[in-house]
Amino acid sequence: MTSTQPVTTATATTGKDVTSVTSSTLVSSQGKTTIADTVVSKIAGIAARVVGALRERIPGANVNHSQGVSVEVGEKQAAVDLDIVAEYGVSIADLATGLRRNVITAIERMTGLEVTEVNVTVHDIHLAGDDDVDSDDAVTRVQ
Repeated sequence: MTSTQPVTTATATTGKDVTSVTSSTLVSSQGKTTIADTVVSKIAGIAARVVGALRERIPGANVNHSQGVSVEVGEKQAAVDLDIVAEYGVSIADLATGLRRNVITAIERMTGLEVTEVNVTVHDIHLAGDDDVDSDDAVTRVQ
């Protein structure tokens, strides 16, 4: 059960009282909303692709928006792990910051869940010429 009463706490650094409401839009007196892990995973994957960090490498394959994304979803909170391939020359620190911002904003806005963390793991660097090799133009050693 969540309390809908304001909770007052004193901060040690400022000495001021801070009031916050501890209520969840997912749990109310009229019922409970449960959001599946796959929903949060798909939202995170789409939000990360907006930044352009996650890439599909198989031509003609169906897009799997949750590829490279794993999540843990609780009743009020979610945590996200992203596995990415970064473009060569892009600042990885700036990329990770942008990913976190987009993923957190999208999940919190769409689901009402609090995102506690977004961990980004860079597995590889992509070079622009890596995708340009056509199999018909490749030189074969055996005919």
